[in-house]
Formats: sequence, structure tokens, C-alpha cells
Amino acid sequence: MKSKSVFMACLLLSITAAFAQEKSPLIKQINNGNWLPQAEAEELVNELYYQRAIYAYQMMQPVMNVIGMRDGSEAVFGKGYNILPVWKDRMDARCWVPTPNADVVYSMNYFDLKETGPLVVAAPPNVIGMFTDFFQRTITDVGAVGPDRARGGLYLLLPPGYDGHVPDGYFVFESKTYNVFLFFRTVLTKGENGPDATQAVATAERTRIYPLWKLEKDIPAMQFPNASGKRLNMMYPTDYTYWEKMKKFVDYEPISAIDFELRGVLASIGIVKGQPFNPTVKQKELLNKAVIIAPKMIFATRQTQRKDTRELYYTDRQYLNAWVGTTAEWQQETYLDIDARMSYFQYAYSSAPAMVMRAIGNGSKYPNAMRDADGNYLNGSNTYKMHLPKGIPALAFWAVTLYNTVDGTMPETDQLIPSRNGYENTTINEDGSIDLYFGPTKPEGVSEYNFIKTIKGQDFLTALRLYGSDVDFYDQTWKPDDIVKIK
Repeated sequence: MKSKSVFMACLLLSITAAFAQEKSPLIKQINNGNWLPQAEAEELVNELYYQRAIYAYQMMQPVMNVIGMRDGSEAVFGKGYNILPVWKDRMDARCWVPTPNADVVYSMNYFDLKETGPLVVAAPPNVIGMFTDFFQRTITDVGAVGPDRARGGLYLLLPPGYDGHVPDGYFVFESKTYNVFLFFRTVLTKGENGPDATQAVATAERTRIYPLWKLEKDIPAMQFPNASGKRLNMMYPTDYTYWEKMKKFVDYEPISAIDFELRGVLASIGIVKGQPFNPTVKQKELLNKAVIIAPKMIFATRQTQRKDTRELYYTDRQYLNAWVGTTAEWQQETYLDIDARMSYFQYAYSSAPAMVMRAIGNGSKYPNAMRDADGNYLNGSNTYKMHLPKGIPALAFWAVTLYNTVDGTMPETDQLIPSRNGYENTTINEDGSIDLYFGPTKPEGVSEYNFIKTIKGQDFLTALRLYGSDVDFYDQTWKPDDIVKIK
């Protein structure tokens, strides 16, 4: 019996020893449970820093997008809530801004509610506009889809956390950031020789902006500088200043403006509110690399088709939906569509419910295309035809504009406004349809009002704008034909 007990004890020890030699999966995976070689550890930490910088670039792009617009505008026209630049002769390719609309009159300004306190904007009737915070989260639409219902009205914008008195009689909204973006569009009319901006400019210049608690005698007069015809760089930075401007924004805004998870990502690359931003030589190298590679990654995402094909407007066309069928905040039912969001802000700015909701007769839609009917990228060396069937469902107006693929700026040729619209003397076919042509030279027999010039060798994309989009668009009983390359 004793020998059997000894045998069993030895067997048990043997089994225990064998079991003890087994290791958990993570121990096996990471250097057999031992610390990494120092060089490898440092390399991995640097890689993590770089990946966080890539993510920070993507998630902060809406902010950097509008900061670029603000800085570019204020460098030329000056800073002040009472300075409202108006593109009185329309915007053209000399203004570098993502996917501008050359077929309305733009008015844009940038407020600092930390500096001014509550601000009142007296919006004129018939404005198509919005206020957004600097993450380009909509504060409110203005106009037909806004609370004034195109009648105009007094909008009261409150800074974050405002706890003072709020008087009656205003459309009241609180911003999540001190910085606020005003974006108004006023509509052209049809003149004898094409679009007439006279009424649109007069409407824009009825805008009044003033601090709530200032007396009339202390309010400076409005200024409406004409921004048309000027060479303006309103694009976001493409170098290390991207991070420096980001740090300045983080320091300036309240903690509540940025969620804590994103703040954690920013902190991991050294951007913390109220603390110095002093990256090491290696970290600065990685930040410089990220500001080059991150936009390429976003561009590649835009270039490749989504698996869910939500970006396709139609089942049988090449046209794309910039919001991929989500909300104005790129919110799907159960997640934030970060790919769609980061893609949008690389080549566009401003997003509001009026652009996404199916507001019959009031909303605005923007089917865009980067491929022709054969699925090939649109390139300025070729000539193309775009056929718009009869009955374009745009109760306000329609327009077609060409853009550079990377950043949404307008291609600059001797045709400074690369756009055509329903106010022009466009040649209409006998059946009521319209054919537009794109190419480096105008095809023989084509009216100049049906032609948009391209840059040889440079890819481009098109945007069809439908303001006051009507039921035929939503029912898809009316569709633009795919763009066809002319052989």
C-alpha cells in the first residue's frame, strides 16, 4: 500500500509539473512572458503614438476644416462679429474652400461667444443657412427648414454653460463651443443675361449681428466686404501647424466641448488643455508623418467602395451620397459612421439636417459623381456628357459644379466659375432635357452655357445641386443619367 501511495504521489507531482509548464495564450504570444527587448518596446510605443496621431487627425478634421476657413477669412477681411464677408459676385476658383457653391451668394462669419457673450443674429427672410459649432455640429438650420420657416427672425446664440437671463422673443440655442460658424446662402434670380445677384446681395446685407446686452449706441455698424474676385486660402493646414492650431483650440474651448475619450487620444499625443505641448524630436517626426499619411488614408477610403454600398444614391447609377444615408451627424442606428464623417470633411464643410432630411420642396440634395458610366474616374483630359432628363425636381434651382477630387476646391481655368445652373441661358433639348459637357475644350456646336472646362490630366468630381428638391427626386422617378465619356 505504501509503495502505491508513493507511486501516486510521484504521478501527481509529474502531472502538476507538466501542467505548470503550460503557459497562457498571451504569455506565449508576448515574448514567452518576458519583458521585450528595449529597442522593440520603444519602437512599439512610437508606433502607438503615430496611430493615435492618425486617429486624432481624422476625428478633429471638422474642427481644423472650419479653423482654416476662419483664419483665411480673417486674414483678409479682419475679425469681428459685425464683419460679414459676402461673395457679391459669386464665389470662383480663386477662393480655396472645400466644395463651395458658386450658384448662390455666400455670407460667412465666425463668432467667439467667450469674447462677446450671448450674440443675436437678425436673419433676413429667405435665407438658406445654418449655425454650427466648431465641430460643425449643427446648432440650428436657418430658413425654410429652420424655426423661422424662411420668414426671418432673431436667433440668440448662447455660449456653453450660460446661466444668465434668457429673454423671450428669440429662437434660442446654446453652442457646445465658444466658436460658432455662421453660414448663409441667398438665392440668385434669373436676369436677362443669366444669374442676377442683386436681390441675393441685398438680402444678405439685411443681416444684423450684435451682443445681447449691448445698447444700440454701442453696437458697431455692420460691414459687408465683397469677398468675390479675391484669392483666398481658406483651407485647413497641411503641415505641422495642424497640431499647433489644434492645441490652441483645445486650450480655448471648455472641457465639455470634446468628449473624454477623444480628449484621451489627444492627451496620448501630448495635447492636453492647459498644459504645454512639447513633443520630442521623434514625436514631432511622427506628427509630421501623420499629417501627410492621414489625409492619404482618408482619400483612399473615399476612392474604395464601401462593402455596404450605402454611398450609392441609386442601384443603377454611379452617383454618391456624401452622408451615406445617415443623419447630418453621420449617425447610423447603432454607431457613428467615422469613415463617412472623415471623408466628408476632407473635401466639404457644413452639414445640417436640411441637407439630409427628405424635406419635400424645401431641402437640398447633392448627388455627386467621381466615375463615368463605365466606372472609370472622371479625368480632365477627356470630354464627357451629362444628361439631365426633363423635369429637374428642384423647386428653387439646380446647378452642376466641378471640383478637384482631393480637397473639393474648384479647378481653376479661364472659366473661373466651373458651374452651370438653371438661371443661365442653357440650351434645352426639344424634349425638355438638358445636356451638359465637361472637357478641356468645348465640343463643336455646344453652347458656352452648356459647357464646363476641365484641366487636362487632372481628375475631377461633379456635384448636382437640387435646392427645393421635390417628390420626383425622393421617389427616384427622376434620375440624372450617368456621365458618359465621348469617344
